[in-house]
Amino acid sequence: MSTRNPRIMPHIAYPCEIGHNPIVKPVVWMGGSREDLKRFPETVQDSIGFELYRVQCGLEPKNWKPMASVGTGVKEIRERDEAGIFRIIYLATRPEGVYVLHCFQKKTQQTSRPDLELAKKRFKLIAR
Repeated sequence: MSTRNPRIMPHIAYPCEIGHNPIVKPVVWMGGSREDLKRFPETVQDSIGFELYRVQCGLEPKNWKPMASVGTGVKEIRERDEAGIFRIIYLATRPEGVYVLHCFQKKTQQTSRPDLELAKKRFKLIAR
């Protein structure tokens, strides 16, 4: 028997450490969303990572809004720090996982059309 840590399989749920839900849904990164998130400041990555973990456990993030213009059940996690305003658009209604559709830094008050279109395009790729 190996003494190495077992490899975590991204498609297998595991216990929630927050304690509200016995299962944590895996994250499904659509397109380049994971790489986009990695370009955020470290403090923003930490905050959004925790909020995404809450979503995986079946809880609502602390600062979110619905994004019905992207698709049914789509939401946005909102984070602000001294470096700017950051967003991730996700879908958590599917039983197999939490789909992260798009991660971006907002430059204007309103979400830009290219950001919305990219999230819509990725949303349509999810099998119904």
